[in-house]
Amino acid sequence: MMAAVETYLAVRRALGFALSNTEYLLRSFADFATHHNQTHIRTATAIDWAGQARSVGQRHARYQTICHLARYLQVEDSRHELPPTNHFGYRKIRRIPHIYSHEEIDRLVLAATRLPSPDSLLPQTYAALISLLAATGLRISEALHLLVSDITPDGLLIRRTKFQKTRLVPLHNTAVTGLAQYLMRRQEARRDGDHVFVSDQGQPLVYRKVRNTFRTLLKSAGFQPSGGRWPRIHELRHTFAVRALEASPAGRKRIGQHMVALATYLGHVNIDSTYWYLETTPELLCDIAVVTENFVQRGRP
Repeated sequence: MMAAVETYLAVRRALGFALSNTEYLLRSFADFATHHNQTHIRTATAIDWAGQARSVGQRHARYQTICHLARYLQVEDSRHELPPTNHFGYRKIRRIPHIYSHEEIDRLVLAATRLPSPDSLLPQTYAALISLLAATGLRISEALHLLVSDITPDGLLIRRTKFQKTRLVPLHNTAVTGLAQYLMRRQEARRDGDHVFVSDQGQPLVYRKVRNTFRTLLKSAGFQPSGGRWPRIHELRHTFAVRALEASPAGRKRIGQHMVALATYLGHVNIDSTYWYLETTPELLCDIAVVTENFVQRGRP
């Protein structure tokens, strides 16, 4: 069993996946199966092993990891059982994101320029960071890892992505101009370092510090928590995706092409992550309702 796990991990990593947690889980399962004198995946064993986790979500994650392994192994060896999907009945509930209005983004950028840092680059750094996130939908981790050398005439070269895949993110002319102005200000301030967004000491910005500063900017810009939760910086990415979908061209075929392009631009491995954004605003939900109604009444989409 362990040899099969190692082969599976090697194949997945060759495709660009990191799999650090997956490796831990699969090796744990292989030890569990070996302890029970099993050389092939058995549904009952997978359920018993996954059931050791404390929460339903954790049990589901462990179980699905074995399901993926089983599908891979069964192609060459039918003696591996394929466990039925979603045995534990888990359903992920996504937090409804805050979709920023254009006016709210302007207020955040303005609040950043007013950060109490005399003779500091930080106000310009945070104003540029927020503007870039809003204009590109980058993950915050991708923006913080961005190097000056990653800025090319064709766009931003995103190397350290969530799924370890490199992609090119084209920029609108306004984003190109804004980023160039920030880099010029950064050069004038003589801040060293290869990263685009740096502290006054020239060190890369740290997410924990960025998160805390963003909370300060929210308060300065007049935001209030909703349901006990503050808007998050990652929701600038959600906002970008939703606005892009709202501007999607008419026609089912063209919308499908638009979704694929958006998924590629955002770096989504599974297009389901992109389709989820259709549920986040009344306008998009209304579009879904219209299509559904037409389907029910006419018998076709």
